[in-house]
Amino acid sequence: MNAVAAIFRREFASYFATPLALVFLLIFLMLAAVFPFYLGDFFATGQADLQVFFRFHPWLYLLLVPAVAMRLWAEERKSGTLELLLTQPVLPWQAVLGKFLAAWAFLAVALALTFPIWITVAWLGDPDHGVIIASYIGSWLMAGAFLAVGGCLSAATRSQVIAFILAVVACLLMLLAGFPLALDAVRGWLPQSAVDAVSAISFLTHFQAITRGVLDLRDVVFFVLAIGAWLLATVLVIEIKKGD
Repeated sequence: MNAVAAIFRREFASYFATPLALVFLLIFLMLAAVFPFYLGDFFATGQADLQVFFRFHPWLYLLLVPAVAMRLWAEERKSGTLELLLTQPVLPWQAVLGKFLAAWAFLAVALALTFPIWITVAWLGDPDHGVIIASYIGSWLMAGAFLAVGGCLSAATRSQVIAFILAVVACLLMLLAGFPLALDAVRGWLPQSAVDAVSAISFLTHFQAITRGVLDLRDVVFFVLAIGAWLLATVLVIEIKKGD
């Protein structure tokens, strides 16, 4: 695990070595505030909670997480440093895990910086802090799942732009699988068991279940398994592509 820790430290530090990290954090925090307070009519609801705030997270991550994920491997492949990395005493799974954890930690920093919104709600009323904590955990888990998807697709191409587009499309499909409009569209020609199966693989379905304040182990396990499956796929893609 020393190799994983070394890669984690190097990658995490690299996010703050350029102004790009600051730009990303500013955009994330600005949109995280604009969506609930202006588009979501936060004050019009008359409720002191963060349901509106978390409702926009899947769509916020849909654009911002692929922007983080697209550089994970596409940049390494384009610059030729992937081959150099893999010639070191580092196994592919260690490199994948180290880079993923660094990017996930960076997203955790971005999410943690939204705490003034939590403080604002607590000042305005008496929210259920247990629900808010569960929603933050669910949001972080969903961000990790988005990141794992984007990282796998980043490993499959040398172009960051293509990696970004593929990740957005893939993550959108994972969201729409649980969207009521999509489920209604397939309910007419699929049996209910199949509709339930489609809903069960949706990031949106499991995230919404967590934001209700019930941190069900099944929802947590779903995100952990989804992350693990996409990381395993990333390792396989790198093994296949490392000779290209």
